[in-house]
Amino acid sequence: MNKTVATTALAAVLALAALATLVGSARATYPGATNGRIAFGIRVNGNTDVYSVRPDGQDLRRLTTDPGFDACAAYSADGRRIAYCSGQGGGPVQVWTMKQNGKDKQQVTHLTGPATFPDFSPDGSKIVFTAKPAGSPTRDIYVIGSDGSGLTQLTSGSVDNAYPAFSPDGTKIAFTSRRTGTSQVYVMNADGSGQTQLTFDPQPKDQVPDWSPDGSKIAYLADTHGISDIVNPSWGDIWVMNADGSNQHPITHNATDYGTAWSPDGSRIATMDMPTRTIYTVNAVDGSDPQAVHPGGLQFVPGWQPRGTGTEDEDEDEG
Repeated sequence: MNKTVATTALAAVLALAALATLVGSARATYPGATNGRIAFGIRVNGNTDVYSVRPDGQDLRRLTTDPGFDACAAYSADGRRIAYCSGQGGGPVQVWTMKQNGKDKQQVTHLTGPATFPDFSPDGSKIVFTAKPAGSPTRDIYVIGSDGSGLTQLTSGSVDNAYPAFSPDGTKIAFTSRRTGTSQVYVMNADGSGQTQLTFDPQPKDQVPDWSPDGSKIAYLADTHGISDIVNPSWGDIWVMNADGSNQHPITHNATDYGTAWSPDGSRIATMDMPTRTIYTVNAVDGSDPQAVHPGGLQFVPGWQPRGTGTEDEDEDEG
């Protein structure tokens, strides 16, 4: 979606760029009979909360109401729970989960530094996320039981590793790393072994790689504008490649996108237009047919809910 960056919009982006680089969404997309709701953070009147909405923009629902920062929404494979990052309680942002309707909120991580970008394993038993414990110079990728048990560090080193997403079959995790000097897309086994670089071009990669519902492809964001630095996050075009790194190609051109979230039926990809901070979706094959999801408020990158036969009632799990 090509747009002219207005002076006021650019000023807003610069003022919030540091925050945008720390919070977002990373998730695998799991197949569903139909596409469910799209969840994302929206800043309204100075407070950021998680909302969900139908892909056509109808039926907006506010899921969090605490005064802390809430974003990073990622659905479980059955579409019934959402993992998200939250600053409620006043400490560093941590990983929480809740029902898809906003009920039954539970804190999962209790780290000394921020924990963000959660993603459920396909069976719902684990959550992978990015964290930077107090005193650590870099971010790394960790996995933990969805009940908060069994914390395990999967990456280490002197550079940032971030934005993890389980493959739909649960055997792999896609992520980004700066170990070559430029942020690139990597993949590793679910236990952290076999870390393999997939992209090698000079364009920095940023929030967030996402698997296609059948696990055959990975979508990612490439900084095609060459503006990425400490203050400005990478934003540019959406690229798609095969899961083994072959056939890398852009599906948008000269865009100002940030983040990727595949629809459960595999037909569309949700992203955020950086200058306007608005979520929209495009055709997953060629980036055509851009459709804004919901206007209003400063928005953060989205997660897309899988929906299967018999799970069409958004409120079926209330109680």
